[in-house]
Amino acid sequence: MPQSGNKPKIVILGAGLGGVIAAFEIREAVGHKADVSVVNRGEIFHFVPSNPWVAVRWREREAIEVSLPPVMKKRGIEFIPVGAAKLDPAQNRLELEDGRAVAYDYLVIATGPELAFDEIPGLGPHGGHTQSVCHVDHAENAADAFDRLAANPGPVIVGAVQGASCFGPAYEFAMILDTELKKRKLRDRVPMTFVTSEPYVGHLGLDGVGDTKGLLESEFRERHIKWIVNAKVASVEPGMMHVEEMTEDGAAVKAKHDLPFSYSMLLPAFRGVAPLRGIDGLVNPRGFVVVDKHQRNPKYPNIFALGVCVAIPPVGKTAVPVGVPKTGFMIETMVTAIAANLKALVEGGQPATEGSWNAICLADFGDGGVAFVAKPQIPPRNVNWSSSGKWVHMAKIGFEKYFLHKVRAGESVPFYEKLALDILGINKLRQTS
Repeated sequence: MPQSGNKPKIVILGAGLGGVIAAFEIREAVGHKADVSVVNRGEIFHFVPSNPWVAVRWREREAIEVSLPPVMKKRGIEFIPVGAAKLDPAQNRLELEDGRAVAYDYLVIATGPELAFDEIPGLGPHGGHTQSVCHVDHAENAADAFDRLAANPGPVIVGAVQGASCFGPAYEFAMILDTELKKRKLRDRVPMTFVTSEPYVGHLGLDGVGDTKGLLESEFRERHIKWIVNAKVASVEPGMMHVEEMTEDGAAVKAKHDLPFSYSMLLPAFRGVAPLRGIDGLVNPRGFVVVDKHQRNPKYPNIFALGVCVAIPPVGKTAVPVGVPKTGFMIETMVTAIAANLKALVEGGQPATEGSWNAICLADFGDGGVAFVAKPQIPPRNVNWSSSGKWVHMAKIGFEKYFLHKVRAGESVPFYEKLALDILGINKLRQTS
């Protein structure tokens, strides 16, 4: 039975990139036939893809923030700026950190991940010795550390650790650092090494897209960035990183590297958030939400999930654990499927819509970049394309401006599909001109 009068209540947990667009699209889909609420720790939306720019002071955090309460109010969405403490799916109840409880008929989980810095000694900005661009707070700390590097140049290590499933920002940040250091005439005093759990440069957790291997290896060579793949970070000490390079089958340590550094940014592994972990039938052992082809949990069919919090198996065996990224296009297709399925349920039908799980990525390098489109994201694919050029940098700037406008305006129109078609269309015109 509906929790609020005669209308079912839909609660969205999380207001990041996926949760915000889900709120808008679900509100549009169900109209006045359901109440829609968003629960989120804090009132501010941050555009996470711009964090690498914040970390070199190409952006201030205020430029990539949106205050959500007025936007949600305008769209007729209740907004609760309090974090979740515990989910009780058997009772259809979400307990909040301030002691309140929120009942729901349908729950959409869009929490994003918890950052597992603690799994490697010395990793991360919270008591560790490496920087992060996963959150705007981390990016601001990374900017302060970059200022110290500029004042006293030395070796730099950038990359992603074992179990990571987000690799694009690591490549972006390595190239952005290279670009900014060149502008400051400091690059010749800063040796750079890229350390990654991927089996090869450009794997990206997707077994590559198009020629991402060739494109990114070429960029690294051009920019004098060395790399270590099949890398497992054992521990980090102040100014020293201990890395084990594994054999291709992962059976043995091929080489041990003690890497000195003055500055390091490593992306961590992800896991599910604490309020969800350990709920039998809802999440896997890592805490990610299990969903079917309709983005719905099999045990609790009134719970949907999207984005980084969703459980997706790796694309294949690797020497070091490598996760699958959940890119913006993929998340958008999940959102569209959930909105359509909730509309069907509210109107007395059954879910029938599936997300296409396509992927598009604009990896900005400051003075150029790499773009790829994978349809679907997980191979085999119908579209498997990648390209590079200065146009990617401009496209990323345009994407940032558009998406922030979309959030501020509360727009529900999907964007990534159009962007993918535009990029592929531009490339086709180039090839025929």
